[in-house]
Amino acid sequence: MRFAFLFPVPGRQIRRVRWSTVFIGWIVLICGALTGPADAQSTESRVSITPKAKVRPSIKDAASGQFRTDVSRVLIPVTVTDSSRRLVQGLRKEDFRLMQDGNRREISDFYSDDGPISVGVVMDASGSMQNKLAESREAVSTFLRLRAQGDEFFLVTLRDEPELVHGFTAEVKEIEADLAAVQPRGWTALYDAMYLAINHMKRASKARRVLLVLSDGDDNNSRYSGSEIRNLVREADVRIFSISVQSHTPFLDKLAAESGGNSYRVKNLGELPEVAARLSEEAHAEYVLGFTPSESPRDGKYHPVKVDLIQPASGGDNELHVSWRRGYYAPLE
Repeated sequence: MRFAFLFPVPGRQIRRVRWSTVFIGWIVLICGALTGPADAQSTESRVSITPKAKVRPSIKDAASGQFRTDVSRVLIPVTVTDSSRRLVQGLRKEDFRLMQDGNRREISDFYSDDGPISVGVVMDASGSMQNKLAESREAVSTFLRLRAQGDEFFLVTLRDEPELVHGFTAEVKEIEADLAAVQPRGWTALYDAMYLAINHMKRASKARRVLLVLSDGDDNNSRYSGSEIRNLVREADVRIFSISVQSHTPFLDKLAAESGGNSYRVKNLGELPEVAARLSEEAHAEYVLGFTPSESPRDGKYHPVKVDLIQPASGGDNELHVSWRRGYYAPLE
């Protein structure tokens, strides 16, 4: 850009310029160049969640909370309960059978894990929870008070929009205090709340990660879709445990099953603390099955996994139920 400066020259008349007007004009031009069209700034694009293959170079990454898979080995968390939904412990590697992409895989690693966990509480605080919130608070308190040493927690509430009420803390009383202040109102942005919680879980300091979700109905006010959240859950190393309060929320059932967690439907509000205690037990104890993936593991694709339990010969009414993470994304390169 060139600048011309005018100086008085003898014999010529130079028109006087009002410099304040020139200065204002330059300011307008500069602001317009920086900000661009107003319409472009005011239009916010919807963000879509698509599965991305994540490279997991070693099992050491699992210690930082990343999904537990590398080029040569995949670790799948598994929970086993009996017909009364009580946790079953003491099983051996020989009691399990594992399939990947429909093909039998040898279980190379097998151990029980009851170490500390990172827990995200997702509480429905929409208007429909008005007469259920007190019992739901008590259920969450029960879950929190059964913590193991080293556990950490955060709290997300959902109404018309989700809100991160409290970030990670080891202090249960802080979460309980925030829960006591929650007032129900508005609609149910369940999908958006799951999106917020799963992304905040990236800040977790523990390798084992759990979401406890309490809601009394399906989503009716979210920006994200159920399929987008399902894809996000497939990518995340997070187990979901849900309680449908006096209702049935199939979406939460599917997410729990997909992630290797569990789901409960509670009709009687008085049963909520007992159910929360069961979920705490399940969340803290799991079997871990390790296996070597197929010959071409670097394809970046989602690979389904199936875990079967060889039922005891007695069978009968005490049939065992297995929950496991239903698949994994292989590294891309």
